[in-house]
Amino acid sequence: MYSFGEELMAPANGIELCYQEMGEPDGEPLVLVMGLATQMIAWHEGLCRLLAERGYRVIRFDNRDIGRSTKLDSAGVPSRLDLLLGRRATAPYLLRDMAKDVVGLLDFLEIGAAHVVGASMGGMIVQQLAIDHPQRLRSMVSIMSNTGSRRSGQPSLKTYGLLLGNPPHGRDQVIARAVRTFKIIGSPDFPFEEDVIRETAARSYDRGHSAAGVMRQLHAIVASGDRTEALRRVQVPTAVIHGTRDPLVKPTGGRATARAIPGARLMMIDGMGHDLPRDLWPTFAEAIAANAARADRLPDYAAADPAERQSHGGPEAAAEPA
Repeated sequence: MYSFGEELMAPANGIELCYQEMGEPDGEPLVLVMGLATQMIAWHEGLCRLLAERGYRVIRFDNRDIGRSTKLDSAGVPSRLDLLLGRRATAPYLLRDMAKDVVGLLDFLEIGAAHVVGASMGGMIVQQLAIDHPQRLRSMVSIMSNTGSRRSGQPSLKTYGLLLGNPPHGRDQVIARAVRTFKIIGSPDFPFEEDVIRETAARSYDRGHSAAGVMRQLHAIVASGDRTEALRRVQVPTAVIHGTRDPLVKPTGGRATARAIPGARLMMIDGMGHDLPRDLWPTFAEAIAANAARADRLPDYAAADPAERQSHGGPEAAAEPA
């Protein structure tokens, strides 16, 4: 049975990223990019094992400002006004910088191109990676994410307190906040695993909690702007996965993403919120593998005629209105 190796540090884009690997060293590289305020351990071993068993060299890592990766504490904490207005001038970094972090990790691991999967903010980072560094991706999966447009995929009102509320203090409060958060944003049609949430939150706190880092990540999201037009030029085999009950990134975000990227395949999952329920792990693994296989079937995907690329998009791709 596959399991993750030890946590290692990689110099990348002027910082250090903590990462782990699972699977055969000569397997096809598959990089997992996690979302806002969330460490790499939220890519649970069970899901990663399903991917490793399909022959992938699975790589997960902590984004900057979270977990055991570099914290940019000298940049300070953005104000609520900066966040509400999405002020780019005061943001210490943007999503494009976080995409460069992924490139730096690939460089360190001597990987030319990889299949890349991103969840939530991770989906935004992966999209930016496809825009700025398309040669480094073999395929892309964007899960419960959006295009950065303020006209789609915005949070519901009940989630604003989670994003802009005062951060919890101390280990017990952080764990309690995690439970409350997932009661609000989690998948209503799937089991609520409070023990797993508590254990993940406790491990995350012990690995490297940073409330200020979370706010800087949020600033990067709101300051990076709308990627829609740039996504129209993306020529990487893409799958978009989104839950129909997602209150943090409304389902319109997934539909808009699939509509923007030529040939993207859209999978809307009934009853899924803003998390990765255990019961859906086989579904996610199969969708990731199926999309990765498109890169093998279409080795000249980027050079293909746009009409041909769109023909591979599936019945839901770019078909649903926002």
